[in-house]
Amino acid sequence: MISKSRIPGGDAAEELPRELIELGRRIAAVPTTHQRELELVYNQVVDSVRRRRRILSLVQEALSQLRLDIKYLMFDLEVTRSERDTLRERLDTD
Repeated sequence: MISKSRIPGGDAAEELPRELIELGRRIAAVPTTHQRELELVYNQVVDSVRRRRRILSLVQEALSQLRLDIKYLMFDLEVTRSERDTLRERLDTD
């Protein structure tokens, strides 16, 4: 029989495309002799989709952190330039 993890409910269902969930339901309706073969492949596809989603999420988090780091660096650069210009002006007036 098809395990619950293959046709998740609640938050886990949002994790899988609806087409994949529908495929799982249709596999559940297939005769048992063919169902076992299809379940193995289906589980591999589900695992692959989840792994790709996790990877995408990690990449998005890394990009967000990189954008934030760049903003801090740009701010720091502007402040450093301002301080440099102020010091140059003081040196030139002396």
